[in-house]
Amino acid sequence: QVQLVESGGGLVQAGGSLRLSCAASGRTFSSYAIGWFRQAPDKEREFVAAISWSGGSTYYADSVKGRFTISRDNFKNTVYLQMNSLKPEDTALYYCAASIGPREYESGVWYEYWGQGTQVTVSS
Repeated sequence: QVQLVESGGGLVQAGGSLRLSCAASGRTFSSYAIGWFRQAPDKEREFVAAISWSGGSTYYADSVKGRFTISRDNFKNTVYLQMNSLKPEDTALYYCAASIGPREYESGVWYEYWGQGTQVTVSS
């Protein structure tokens, strides 16, 4: 069992930065891949970024590549999403999710545990 709690969201102007955190409970956190997903009002949930259990592999949606960076600290049971050069279209509720072994990191169906989300709002 893994419980996830996101934090770090807020209101920022376009071009600004935020760092989201995903804190996990459970001693097996280091066994899980972690993904970030987001959902804007009236839109479907979409993949943002993911990181393997070891941190050795990372994956990004094309829309955030070069602007967002995912990382993890298994000693702190935390995954981070550094978001730079934010755009109004990045506005969404951001979720982190955990998977013991996703076949596709970009697909939410492979993630067993989800957090409640943290809101990111980017003003123009």
